[in-house]
Amino acid sequence: MLPLRMAIILLCVFFLQACKKANDADTAAVVTVQAEHPEVGEISEHVDAAATLSPAAQAAISPKITAPVRKFYVQRGSKVKEGQLLAVLENRDLSAQALDNKGQYTAAQASFNMQTKAQVPEDYHKAELDLAQAKAQFDLQQQIVAARQKLLAEGAIPGRDYDTAAAALVQAHAAYDVAQNHLDSLKVVSRAASIQQAEGQLSSAQGKYLAAQAQVSYSEVRSPIKGIVTDRPLFPGETVTSGSTLITVMDTSSLIAKVHVSQTVAQRLKVGDDATVSVPGNDDPVPAKISLVSPALDPGSTTVEVWLRVDNRSGKFKAGTPVGTSIKGRTVAKAIKIPQSAVLTAADGSKSVMVVAADGAAHKKAVQLGINDGTDVQVTQGLDGSENVITTGAYGLDDGTKVKVGKAADEDKAGGEAK
Repeated sequence: MLPLRMAIILLCVFFLQACKKANDADTAAVVTVQAEHPEVGEISEHVDAAATLSPAAQAAISPKITAPVRKFYVQRGSKVKEGQLLAVLENRDLSAQALDNKGQYTAAQASFNMQTKAQVPEDYHKAELDLAQAKAQFDLQQQIVAARQKLLAEGAIPGRDYDTAAAALVQAHAAYDVAQNHLDSLKVVSRAASIQQAEGQLSSAQGKYLAAQAQVSYSEVRSPIKGIVTDRPLFPGETVTSGSTLITVMDTSSLIAKVHVSQTVAQRLKVGDDATVSVPGNDDPVPAKISLVSPALDPGSTTVEVWLRVDNRSGKFKAGTPVGTSIKGRTVAKAIKIPQSAVLTAADGSKSVMVVAADGAAHKKAVQLGINDGTDVQVTQGLDGSENVITTGAYGLDDGTKVKVGKAADEDKAGGEAK
C-alpha cells in the first residue's frame, strides 16, 4: 500500500507542476499593446521643412565712384523711402568738370547754329552768284566772238582781234564750268558734310557734358527700395571705393521662408496656398502663403524651391531667424486615418499594420497609404474602419501573437495621480 500511495502522490505533484508551467507559458505569450479603431474624417497633407527668414527685398548699395563721404542722412534702423537721399560723397572736382563740359557744349551749340544757319547758306549763295557771273561773262564773250567773226569775214578787223576774243571765250567757258561744278558740289557733298561735321562736334560735346553730369549724380547715394537701413559700416570723412557696400537697406515688411520640397510634392502646390511658420519665441504658428513655386529644379539637390511669405508690417520678426515651416497641401474630406505610429514599413518599402482579432491575436494586414498631416496618415486600401489597429507595441510583433489591449503609460500615470 505504501508504494501505491507514494506513486499517487508523485503523480499529483507532477500534474500540478505541468499545469503551472502551462499557465506560465500562456501568461508569457500575452503582450500588452495600445490599439484603437481608425477614425473617419478630414485630413490635410502637411509638408514640414526648416528654413531661414529672408527679407522680401534687399539692396546692398554701392557707389559708382571712389570718394570720401561728405555726409550721411541716415543711421542704422532708419526707415527710408524709395529714392530717398542717404548720403553725399565729395563731388566738388566733379562739379567743376561738369561746368567745364557745359561750356564746351554751349560753344558747340553756337558753332552748330552758325554753320547750319549762316556759314553754309552763305557759301551756297556765293556759289550761285559766282555761277551767274561766270555765265554772264561766258555769254558776253560768245557775242563778242560772233561779232568779230563777222567783221573778220568783211575784212574790217585783223585776225589778231578775232583770236583774242576766241581765247577770252575759252577762258570764260572754263570759269563757267568751274563755278557750275562748285555749286553742284555744295549741293551734293559739301553742304551735307558741313552739317554732319557740325552735328558730330555738337553730339561729342553733349556726350561729355552728360557724362560729367552723371558723375556728379553718382555722388548722391539714394535708396532703390523702401525699407530699413540695416548696415552702415563707414563714418563721414572715410573714403568709400567704387563697388564696395556703403549702405544696406532691407524691406522687412514681408519676410520670405525659402524651403525645398520634392518635385512630386511641388506639383501639388500653387501660389496662394496656406502655410504656417514656427518662429522661436512665438507661441503660435505664424500664418503664411506660398508666393513662389520655382519653375525649375535645383541642379544640386534636384528639389524645387518654394517661397512662403510672412506678413511682418509690425516688425516683430527678424530677418535671418531659423524657423520651421508647414505647408498645407491636399485635403480629403472623408478619409480613414490612423496614427503614423501604427504603420510598419518592411525592407522592400511595403506598408502594413497589426490588428487585434476577435480571438485576441495580432494579425498583419497590408495597407496602401495616402496623405499625412504629420500626426495621422490616410489609409486608402486595406482597412474599412472597423478594425482594432495596434498603435503602440506592434513593432517586432509576430503574426498570431496573443495581445492584451491596455492603457498607455502616461494614462496609467495620470490615473494613479488622480487616485
